[in-house]
Amino acid sequence: MATRDDQVNLNPNPTITQPIFISTPTLHSLLTHKTLIHHLQNALPSLSPTIQSPIRQTHQTSPNSSLLLMPSWSVSPSLPYIGVKLVTYHPNNSSLNLPGVHASYILFNSLTGQTLASTDATELTLYRTSCVSALASKYLSRNESEVLVMVGAGSLASHLIKAHLTVRPSVKRVVVWNRTTEKARILVEKLRGGGEYEDVCFESRGCLEEVVGLGDIVSCATNSETPMVKGAELKEGAHLDLVGSFTSSMRECDDEAIGRGRVFVDNEAALVEAGELVGAFERGVITRDQIAGNLVELMKGEKVGRTDEREVTVFKSVGSAVVDLLSAQFVYETYVNDEVHE
Repeated sequence: MATRDDQVNLNPNPTITQPIFISTPTLHSLLTHKTLIHHLQNALPSLSPTIQSPIRQTHQTSPNSSLLLMPSWSVSPSLPYIGVKLVTYHPNNSSLNLPGVHASYILFNSLTGQTLASTDATELTLYRTSCVSALASKYLSRNESEVLVMVGAGSLASHLIKAHLTVRPSVKRVVVWNRTTEKARILVEKLRGGGEYEDVCFESRGCLEEVVGLGDIVSCATNSETPMVKGAELKEGAHLDLVGSFTSSMRECDDEAIGRGRVFVDNEAALVEAGELVGAFERGVITRDQIAGNLVELMKGEKVGRTDEREVTVFKSVGSAVVDLLSAQFVYETYVNDEVHE
């Protein structure tokens, strides 16, 4: 199955006889960050109003782990699907050299209820999360951004770096910081050895305070409960991308970072789930009315993104079942179309 770098003509009504399983290796053969960004750019503004997506259910399965259920379904004939993502979160997995997040996605036909596909969605979640950040960056980071700072070196970090480089080819330097410096070094070596970015300099640094001030784009993917990024250290015109937190106790930046920037969110759930925002509301740093908009509003032109070169912008994402459904649609229909043409 060929990897796609251009638009795929998806068939909205593929016909199959048996449910399929899409493994991670197969997933890698079906999409790239570029193709998924392109699909979301086209589909999200028009189809998101047709998708019903209840607030995710979160169940504490132990003091340090949880189970999340994320259902969604579309009422549009062009998107005849019901989907559910099941996610487990085990933050202590880093000590076992395992991802902290694992996921499966089940896709159904919304007309018949037929099970269409089961996808190993751990990797799919990494793709969709990073591509959402990259889409936001198209509207919020400076066009001539040259330095990307990656805070965190977990499984999401390489995806975020690749997605941001896709929409901002002007970036020529990527600096990675992680609490465990060896993990940052390993990620940098992996990126250098990939052969995809010969014109980009990858490096790791040990002092976060020095690193943050370098970034035209600062992307954070940690499970920290204490602020990592200080607003005073952000350079003029920086774009801050906050990905890691999805509970009110998690917090990747301080109040000054929120107060300095025009803040956008991926969806309304961020207002009640993201620790950076929940805490800022409680402490009177900003009000909900001061949130500048969400991603779909940016994409539709209903909200203005970056207004000048000096402005600090902030994008906070917590994940969306809407984007999950559209990502699963892209993977499933690409797979079926491949099978039809082979």
